[in-house]
Amino acid sequence: MALPSDPLWPRAGGWPAMDDSGDALDAVIVGVPAWRTSLSPTGAHATPAAVREALRRYSPTLMAGPVDVGALRVADAGDVPEPDGPDGESAVRSLVAAARARARLVVALGGDNSATYAMAQGAGSAGLITIDAHFDLRDGVSNGSPVRRLVEDGFDGRRIVQVGIADFANSAAYARRARDYGITVIGLDDVRRRGAADVMAEALEVAGSGGGDIHLDIDVDVCDRSVAPGCPASIPGGLAAWELRALVRAAASDVHLASADIVEVDATADAPDGRTVRLAALCVLELLAGVSLRS
Repeated sequence: MALPSDPLWPRAGGWPAMDDSGDALDAVIVGVPAWRTSLSPTGAHATPAAVREALRRYSPTLMAGPVDVGALRVADAGDVPEPDGPDGESAVRSLVAAARARARLVVALGGDNSATYAMAQGAGSAGLITIDAHFDLRDGVSNGSPVRRLVEDGFDGRRIVQVGIADFANSAAYARRARDYGITVIGLDDVRRRGAADVMAEALEVAGSGGGDIHLDIDVDVCDRSVAPGCPASIPGGLAAWELRALVRAAASDVHLASADIVEVDATADAPDGRTVRLAALCVLELLAGVSLRS
């Protein structure tokens, strides 16, 4: 069914393609439909298109103000056709670097969590914040290994903060690995006890220590399975949708947040009402809202 049209109720999304003009932009959207190395069967490569479609269900208006996110200069760079493997990761780095040269924020629509590796490198990030139920410190090359791969390629573990790490979703061995790398871990219970603003303030301070840009990895499986059934690894007891959105907006409000990815949503396995994809679309808007609120 076609969505209704109202000139006084503009719709989000539908951004123009990124051109070669070289003009400065506030944000660039890029699709990184990685899926081939996923540890769980996934249709995550279908998700960037689904998120773009879901964005049209929302307005670009933040009610506090109100703030018109639609006033931002946003462009869509399209999808990296085959982002998996060495050649695909190289293509991701090149496209993200080109987008970052023009925009204050680059947002990747995944795809599984393996996208974080090339995305953070392409953006030239010096700090990393993950909002994720899992450490992603596994051996090998998969959606469970991007953080370990970044550290082994020279990323300073002392500038990595992992927010939302969940009980019964990780191992003691990987917890020790995180400690050995110097990673700051803020577990799910601490997020709830302290609140989004306090947790993200600490995360930004740690990831931003020493200067340089910060990358934000938004793994939607940090959320409760009731709101993220389209995430293969989401578990009962995860974050509420509003908690994830609050963390994302708080992160994007910082001028050092230069890139982000939204990953681990399988659009082909979502609930009939599309709630997981819709939450991912709202995370895009929360990132843009944060940019709008920067002083």
